[in-house]
Amino acid sequence: MPSQLEGAMDALITVFYNYSGNDGDRYKLNKGELKELLNSELTDFLTSQKDPMLVEKIMNDLDSNKDNEVDFNEFVVLVAALTVACNDFFQEQQKKRRTGLQQRRPFPPIV
Repeated sequence: MPSQLEGAMDALITVFYNYSGNDGDRYKLNKGELKELLNSELTDFLTSQKDPMLVEKIMNDLDSNKDNEVDFNEFVVLVAALTVACNDFFQEQQKKRRTGLQQRRPFPPIV
């Protein structure tokens, strides 16, 4: 039986390949595929953001080699950065709860 971390790694790989290659390279996400992945898999995160250009900005930030596609390595950078941001946000929320300054928001804003 796989560990939680092994399951998370498997899920990350599976999610990427469920969306990649529908319109081209099987090993990369184009902008449309990335947008579909984000809308389907990170719905709560996207709806908590205020920037209508967020997917464009994410694509530009992730596409380190500027080929207008996101490979698995670039995708993992996004997931890691969001995970760190969420962890930081939730730690801050715990601190605020202890001091009575609780603020309810499911995901941190991207700046």
